[in-house]
Amino acid sequence: MNSQFESPAAATTFPVKKPDLMRAGLLALAALSSGLLGQQAYAAKDAGCEGGGFTVELPGGPVSGLTETTVPASGLGARFTVRGKFVVFEVDAATLGVRNYTLTGAPNPLDMTGGVPTTIFASKTPNLQGATLNGNLTLELDGSDVLLARNGPGVSMKIQAKDCAQGGVFQMEPSRADGGTTDLTHVLADGVFYFDNPNFRNVNLPLCTPPNFNPSCAPVPVTPRVNFANDLSPKFVGRDSTQVATRISQLGGVSVWRVASGGRMGGVLGEDSVEVAPPSTNCTHKCQAQNRVRGKFPVLGFPFPVPQENRLTPRLP
Repeated sequence: MNSQFESPAAATTFPVKKPDLMRAGLLALAALSSGLLGQQAYAAKDAGCEGGGFTVELPGGPVSGLTETTVPASGLGARFTVRGKFVVFEVDAATLGVRNYTLTGAPNPLDMTGGVPTTIFASKTPNLQGATLNGNLTLELDGSDVLLARNGPGVSMKIQAKDCAQGGVFQMEPSRADGGTTDLTHVLADGVFYFDNPNFRNVNLPLCTPPNFNPSCAPVPVTPRVNFANDLSPKFVGRDSTQVATRISQLGGVSVWRVASGGRMGGVLGEDSVEVAPPSTNCTHKCQAQNRVRGKFPVLGFPFPVPQENRLTPRLP
């Protein structure tokens, strides 16, 4: 991304090992055409999803379990709730914008909240440029995964989410018939803030030599990174992740992203959000394995509490 925070020009590189086992990672927001989230390249760790599963609370009654259904537009109301064991959020039916995206704090070995319900995003709002989604809702539920999709005049929106304590847990995909872009505005909840992670600056890591040597060692760029955190939970950390999207503005509590038609805005929580990984490619249709993260990359972490000088200011426009 071309920004002062994550610029390729600021990158340093170092070699890493790539074990034979492929581990899907944070920037793999592809393979949407090959099925529900279980086939996608980004991942949420299995332990963090154990016992997870969403119920979609609609005016006509809740929908849960293994389901592929079409909900008539008349049965949506203005807003509905997607409720899981670990995650809950509200959806605006007319835009598929999201409100009050919250970690419930339910017991889990990968819980980041210390058992305290934690709202991360007050809203994630797409600017549909005057259009309104007025079609039926496509709804798929499968294990810890949910897919929501709805069309309107010249535009469609898709949400895919996982009910997990951390990992790659969310993505939003706009598509436009005219091939144009869609701006998405993310507003963090009170107490959550964006910060320039100092662990991703001035990185000096060892060369690819024994015992780290591996024939598949290759340089991976380390670029400055913006994460979000709070002052209450030492394990709580996340980041916005993109594919074919550009950051328009970044403040302490608000970010605006311009997403290509078929591009994606994702959300990654926990270890994957502070892991070094190569950038995704400019893929918007039937993305293949080259858009996936393969192997294990270093986890650089973040300081807690986050120093005031690393927090982005001002918080709001």
